[in-house]
Amino acid sequence: MSAFVESLKKSGHLDQISMTICNVGSRKITSQDDYGSQGWNLFAPNLTIYGFDADADACDAANEDIEQRQINWTEKHIPLALAKTVGEATLYVTKNPMCCSLYPPNESFINRFAGLSDLVKLDFTVEIETTTLDTFCEAEAIQEIDFLQLDIQGAEIQVMEGAGKILDRSILAVQVEVNFSEIYANQPLFGDVDNYLRNQGFTLFDLAGARRPRKDSPIQSTSCAGQLLWGDALYFRDLIREDLDSPLKNPQNILKLAAIADLMNFPDYTVELLQYLTLEYGKNDPNYNFANNIIEVLSQIPELKEQGLASLPIVAKLRDYLKDYKINDF
Repeated sequence: MSAFVESLKKSGHLDQISMTICNVGSRKITSQDDYGSQGWNLFAPNLTIYGFDADADACDAANEDIEQRQINWTEKHIPLALAKTVGEATLYVTKNPMCCSLYPPNESFINRFAGLSDLVKLDFTVEIETTTLDTFCEAEAIQEIDFLQLDIQGAEIQVMEGAGKILDRSILAVQVEVNFSEIYANQPLFGDVDNYLRNQGFTLFDLAGARRPRKDSPIQSTSCAGQLLWGDALYFRDLIREDLDSPLKNPQNILKLAAIADLMNFPDYTVELLQYLTLEYGKNDPNYNFANNIIEVLSQIPELKEQGLASLPIVAKLRDYLKDYKINDF
């Protein structure tokens, strides 16, 4: 669901902001890996996507696909291995390329689960050069990244530690793959990632997990299909916290955060942020009056329309900010 972003695009509000995505581990396996087809293209032409992958062939394939599609935003995939420092590291190349890591597979553990060794089993190792996201941003004069996505098989904290400046300066949301057990030897686990991001001012919003059953067991639960091994965690900043003292707390960033929340399927957070902007800034600056956008989207929900939008507390709070709407219309 991206109804709010679509409404903001139609009303021209998206024209005043840019959106920059950094996707570390950007190999495109399914259509879900293509941000441009997941609603983010509504920011075009003010959309920039940087993809990083240690596999040069995967980057070439992604860049060739982009060229053929003649997209109306900026997107480039760069064959660089991001880590904590600039230097050299061992890349552990697995049977399935999507499972390559800077950490060696924990084969004695993964061999206990159905189908896992076929994906993660070590094929060979290769020495590679690494760099940091901060180094790349400085070299390319990139001042802002809004959304950071990390899927690099255990090395997520390494990349974030090498992105301390850009993380502190601009990043509003992070989607990160996390592990709950050591699929790779000595890798950081979910608790480590969660602690790191909370210390950076982020709040956990969602956690989607993946399970695997034991290899030799002929039975498994229908409700819990094996042990929870890894998942994707989604973190947002809370830019409207009363006690927050941060240069990131400005109306443009709050609008960006509202749009990201909508695209990541958290429309309730989008509503809260757009309402905050409207009440705090909308009376004096029409660029931050989103009363009409909120009502437009809510009016598309049959249950709310049947209930009567006028009965909703948020409608009462926004009544004086509405343009071209009459309260009786609801």
